[in-house]
Amino acid sequence: MDKTLPLMLRARAKESPDTVIQYYKDKDGKYRSVTYRQFFEDVCYVASGLMELGVKRGDKVGLIADNRQEWMVTDFGIMSAGAVDVPRGCDTTTQELTYILSFTECDVVFAENQKQVEKILSCKSGIPSLKTLVSFDPVESEVERNALDQGVNIVYFDSLTAMGKKRENLHIGSTEAEMEKGDGEDLATIIFTSGTTGEPKGVMLLHRNFLCQLPHFILFFELKPGDIWLSMLPVWHVYERLMEYAIFYYTTSIAYSKPIGPILMEDMQAIRPHWMVSVPRVWEAIMDGINRKVKAQGALVKKLFDFAVYISMMFTYFKDLTFHLLPDFHGRFRALESVMGFFPWLLLLPIRGLFHVTIFNKIKRVFGGRFKAGISGGGSLPFKADLFFNSIGIRLQEGYGLTETAPLVSVRQYKRSRRGTIGQVLPNTEVKIINKKGREMQPGRNGIIFVKGAQVMKGYYQKPDLTAAVLDSEGWFNTGDIGMLTHNNELRITGREKDTIVLRGGENVEPVPIECKLRESPYIQQCMVAGQDQKFLAALVIPIQQAIMDFAEENSIPIVDYELLLQQPEINELISSEISEYVSSKNGFKSYEKINKFTLCARPFEAGKELSGKGELLRHKIMETYGKDINKLFK
Repeated sequence: MDKTLPLMLRARAKESPDTVIQYYKDKDGKYRSVTYRQFFEDVCYVASGLMELGVKRGDKVGLIADNRQEWMVTDFGIMSAGAVDVPRGCDTTTQELTYILSFTECDVVFAENQKQVEKILSCKSGIPSLKTLVSFDPVESEVERNALDQGVNIVYFDSLTAMGKKRENLHIGSTEAEMEKGDGEDLATIIFTSGTTGEPKGVMLLHRNFLCQLPHFILFFELKPGDIWLSMLPVWHVYERLMEYAIFYYTTSIAYSKPIGPILMEDMQAIRPHWMVSVPRVWEAIMDGINRKVKAQGALVKKLFDFAVYISMMFTYFKDLTFHLLPDFHGRFRALESVMGFFPWLLLLPIRGLFHVTIFNKIKRVFGGRFKAGISGGGSLPFKADLFFNSIGIRLQEGYGLTETAPLVSVRQYKRSRRGTIGQVLPNTEVKIINKKGREMQPGRNGIIFVKGAQVMKGYYQKPDLTAAVLDSEGWFNTGDIGMLTHNNELRITGREKDTIVLRGGENVEPVPIECKLRESPYIQQCMVAGQDQKFLAALVIPIQQAIMDFAEENSIPIVDYELLLQQPEINELISSEISEYVSSKNGFKSYEKINKFTLCARPFEAGKELSGKGELLRHKIMETYGKDINKLFK
């Protein structure tokens, strides 16, 4: 195994120099391509340019940008120079930027565009170390003058690579010589957590933390050289970042898109990807979009489609029963289940085949026609979306991990994917489930998930006390997630230790499974369950606006504006009925887990405000914003 990520890249560039590594859009919106040879040359020029600017081994370099072609070039360039990148997205607040860039003492910072340059300059007084800003896009001359007045030099990305090329031509081989000094124990990056519980922590990840996972991907994904991945997630998040390293490790290609419905669908037709990495909310949005398009074709078409999906779900269940693809938490009678499942599966096989040819293939063509699977991570995939896609023939593989585990801990196998789990634990990774008394639990029993393996972080940057609180002397990392193992060493997440709600009666409630179940409703887009130290649970609910508007129109409810519509008794009765239907004893919920009261909100939660970049609820921020509304529910 290569010692560092840049050395891994160099090996692939030598093996397959003319294979396409990236597809990106030009100013006219047309896809252009870059080969492995070109990419590695650009990486060397960025590294050489940084060394010309005075960047030394071990220096911290800021990288404030969203996913784009230059991001990975810059990332590898920083690491090739022996430096450590400190990434963050464009939605980062000024306050967070000041903290992150000053805490890591960044002299050089990459910025995506003028807006980000101006944002960083506005907090220059709080970042005394800042000397150079490298902008991917042009900025106005007035901004350059303002930067110079503050002692900051603005360099354009193209100028940096030109500077690096000139230096490389004068000192041939110097960049690769610097690259070869690297070691797997070197710090590759410091990724600051999104701060779901307050001040962000800088997770220190080594080159080996990433590299140790890459050889195992072939056990879980059916990858072939030349496969194309469609990418639209924030690459500063460790989930997308690892996937992009894996794309390069297996000499496959990446095409950049955006998580915006029309753009994403258009790019799928243009690129015809084999794989796509995304978060649960994107898969939910695609599923809702498919259902809306079908509904627009008329009631008869919608009923036929729903029937086809229902039959396919039944077929999928009996297929899983027959071929041992249901999770085994408590010990299953596999032989008996195979007999029970075989005949219903065989009976439904030709019907499902008919629906596959006449209906579902049309949907698959929307994905480009050669789609192998989607990878879902960064949050819990709702069961409804999971079953929907897999039933109509679009495979989803769910994985689990954290920033602190770089991030992969488990992932479903391509050919033996068991829904109801987040996959099999990676080879050379240990997982144990510990209850509150510190006892290790058997499969099927809940507890806190602990992880040990080469992918576990070095620690939190300059926070030894916080590191010691989650990482013990033997290398076991406390994830803070609550879950259980199966007899096949697969994981299921059932909650989050810090999210656990304790009611006045002493009952412990995990809000995440309740929220996931509620989002299965065709009328509910987002929600947050509350009730700490209260007698009962309540919820903040954001409905799906179009679904509510359609319901109002179908039932002759007057529509003045959307916010007033949400106050109508009929709408509240509808949502109340949905909550009672989904959070019920028949779905496995206890009486104290039921939602007693709720309030409807018109505005969806947004990334950077109420949501983290990967879609997690920032509960403390939601409580700050909607505290009065939530408190009213408990009066």
